[in-house]
Amino acid sequence: MEWLWLVAGSGWLLALVALASARRVSRRLAQLTEQYWELKYEHGELKARVKAIAPTPEEVAAAQPPVQQTFVPLSSIKRS
Repeated sequence: MEWLWLVAGSGWLLALVALASARRVSRRLAQLTEQYWELKYEHGELKARVKAIAPTPEEVAAAQPPVQQTFVPLSSIKRS
């Protein structure tokens, strides 16, 4: 009969340890989730600031006038 109390007591102890562990993991998950969204927000802000300072190569190419290419036959080039 005493071993039943031992099993029941160890079960309660194990349950309390599991509950404490689950609460710790839950708090850590909440922290990580908050940090993730803060970093995502900061990344968006920094991306917008960089875009305002340094335009992308596509924007630079669009701002320049198009290059006009002409064909020059090799026979027209004289050797010196």
